Amino acid sequence: MTERLTLPVLPLREVVLFPGVTAPIGAGRPATLRAIEAALATPDRLVFAVSQRQNVESVNPEVLYTIGTIAKIGQLQRGLSGMQLLLHGERRGIAIHYTDKEGYLQAVVREAEEMLPLNAEDPAFVGLHREARARAAELGQKSGLPDEVVQQVLAGVNEAGRFADLVAGYIDITPAQRQGLLETLSVEERLRRALVHVQRQIGVLDAQEDIKSQVQEELGERQREMFLREQLKTIQRELGEGDEKDDLQELREKLEALDLTPEARKEVDREMSRLTRIGRESMESQVIRTFLENVAELPWSVRSKEHLELAEAQTILDDDHYALSDVKDRVLEFLAVRQLRMQQDAADRAAAEEQAAERKAEEVAQGESTDTPQATATVPAPNAAVKGNDDDRARGPILLFVGPPGVGKTSVAKSIARAMGRKYVRISLGGARDEADIRGHRRTYVGAMPGRIIHGMKQAGTKNPVFLLDEVDKLGVSFQGDPASALLEVLDPAQNDSFVDHYLGVPFDLSEVLFIATANFIQNIPGPLLDRMEVVDFAGYTEREKGEIARKYLIPRQFTENGVSPERLEISDGALAEVITSYTRESGVRQLEREIGRLARKVARKFASGETARIIVDREMVDDLLGRPKVHPEKMARYDEIGVATGMFYTPTGGDIMFVEASTMRGKGELVLTGQLGDVMKESARAAWTYARSHAAGLQIADEMFDRDIHIHVPAGAIPKDGPSAGVTMASSVVSTLSGRPVRHDIAMTGEITLRGRVLPIGGVKEKVLGAVRAGITRIVLPKENEPDLDDLPQEVRDKVEVHLVSELGEVLALTLRGATFREGRLLFGDEKNPRDVMPLSTGFRH
Repeated sequence: MTERLTLPVLPLREVVLFPGVTAPIGAGRPATLRAIEAALATPDRLVFAVSQRQNVESVNPEVLYTIGTIAKIGQLQRGLSGMQLLLHGERRGIAIHYTDKEGYLQAVVREAEEMLPLNAEDPAFVGLHREARARAAELGQKSGLPDEVVQQVLAGVNEAGRFADLVAGYIDITPAQRQGLLETLSVEERLRRALVHVQRQIGVLDAQEDIKSQVQEELGERQREMFLREQLKTIQRELGEGDEKDDLQELREKLEALDLTPEARKEVDREMSRLTRIGRESMESQVIRTFLENVAELPWSVRSKEHLELAEAQTILDDDHYALSDVKDRVLEFLAVRQLRMQQDAADRAAAEEQAAERKAEEVAQGESTDTPQATATVPAPNAAVKGNDDDRARGPILLFVGPPGVGKTSVAKSIARAMGRKYVRISLGGARDEADIRGHRRTYVGAMPGRIIHGMKQAGTKNPVFLLDEVDKLGVSFQGDPASALLEVLDPAQNDSFVDHYLGVPFDLSEVLFIATANFIQNIPGPLLDRMEVVDFAGYTEREKGEIARKYLIPRQFTENGVSPERLEISDGALAEVITSYTRESGVRQLEREIGRLARKVARKFASGETARIIVDREMVDDLLGRPKVHPEKMARYDEIGVATGMFYTPTGGDIMFVEASTMRGKGELVLTGQLGDVMKESARAAWTYARSHAAGLQIADEMFDRDIHIHVPAGAIPKDGPSAGVTMASSVVSTLSGRPVRHDIAMTGEITLRGRVLPIGGVKEKVLGAVRAGITRIVLPKENEPDLDDLPQEVRDKVEVHLVSELGEVLALTLRGATFREGRLLFGDEKNPRDVMPLSTGFRH
């Protein structure tokens, strides 16, 4: 059994003593001094040196580790503040328990037995020992110790355990890591851990050496650059170049020539003074210089000379765009108001100048000088009130163009700029997620730059451009801020005369800018931002309008781009109609232009290969040139069917028809809905089901039909669908399948329903009707409250369709169900349930 020793405890703060290592220790705490005195009174002068878990002044057994080192006190020097002594670690010890004796701690300690390897000659252990010695020698050399000293120290320790303790005592690791090595009783494991720490220290020293070399190399390059610049200055001075006027002087002259606001002038002067003081060699000088150059390039007082003639503007709009009559009317109204404002402003200024001239003439006649301080104080500014009115008149509406892609929103903005004689600048806000995109970054950040608004003003070069904010509905939100909120100040005429970009840090006047925004989905624009703009709706084009646009704009442009002349290639009306209906599905004309370009390239290849010299493309040739049709629009059903009603829907790519199918089956009277229907559309189906149950007698529906399950399905199941406008279609389908009366196949319907059978208005009437007409349907059922929307339909469509306006569901069923009539507020049914053009149920669906 290992002998137990009772030894005074020497607590160590942030220090771990290893066996075989001698370390200087400073002692000043009273308890520590008494423990040292007790040890000196014994012949062996032994203490138990153990580290503290926490760096505290008062020591108790709870803050001391259990494993420490039995050490012998060597040389000792007393002083006024305590003692300085050398401790030499003898062996590891484990404290069995601590006791308090006469003001210091005392411990009963037994020697810790180390775990030696089973075979000291094991190749793995020998290799580990040698590798540790080699890495320790490398660490000593990299630390700057002489080679002979390192070799002498390593040669003095042969035992593996003592070598690991020696290394652990001198490498740069934390006290907790040192304590961990002290408590590792396995020699092999302790040697392996020490090797890991040594290797990590070598890596740190290598990294420090690389950094030091890079810094010295960079400093050397900078000193070389400074030397070469001084030489260049000397050469230029000898040649008489760059002596009078360098680039800094040019920048100063540009800034002095600007008509800056007082705040901007103060900031520019301050930064120019800093740039002059710190010199161009400073790293900060480039940041300041970039800021000043941005300020110098901004149009603080440069304006485009605006000329606005309403007749010329209308000519430009008509030349650039076909159709869009409502949009053109709104734009011309906007321009007319601006023209009247300009004329009124000119009249007010002329009147104010005339009043000022008359007042000055009166003062001269009376012998008064208008240059005296009294005259200056008494003569009011004749046009002070007028100026305030000018500001109010300059604040016109900010237009928001809303419509599907490719309908001409951006090109109309360009035409407005051309009609007004202003510069045009466009920025795309799609995907912008950072407030700094609008307001810029503060100059304290590396790589800071102005926001897109200031960058656009610099690009325009005038302070009154037409500024297009494209895709404003696609602004994002992130933890870096909300760019839509930053736009509130930009688009508010009451605030944007002092817009502050974070990069500039001074107000910039945006009040003379004509802002125009574009969007595809108005519901994605935040309410406060939408409130600052006036909405101008862009509807989709009809097929006839698309054909005219293609003839007038798209075909000539694509012929020119693809090197084809109209004399060699002719596209017939039938071929163009085939491209529009079978190869494009959109409200605009972008895809149409791409398909025309693809057709022109196919023909250009034939011309280049000498296959033919002239081609007239007809409808039959379109498939050969463009391949199989890409679009398969719905067509009007060929037969009346029980449970199948034709509805209408609207998407950003245009309107179309859809079929709602209903069928009954044995079950428990449940309602089954399929076809990826949204919540609103499911509610419409339940409302139709409830209406049918509550009006079963009037609809001639047998009671036993409600004991069967009814299944409602909307085809194209892979496409999500939602919205309330399919309510009348679902009601017609449900009543048809429950009553056994077929639905007319030549009539399409749309409208929201209530449980009481009222038909409520819906949106997208123009697009839905155009889609139905495209499918071959000419009889339309619409809510009566949508009657004003019929004015939006082109005249050729109004001449073609028969529109029935309804206000309750009974009127709808009288129009859509065979054998039904609506008379004096009641839905009446005749005896005819199976007319000749009804498709029998046994034949299935017939194409």
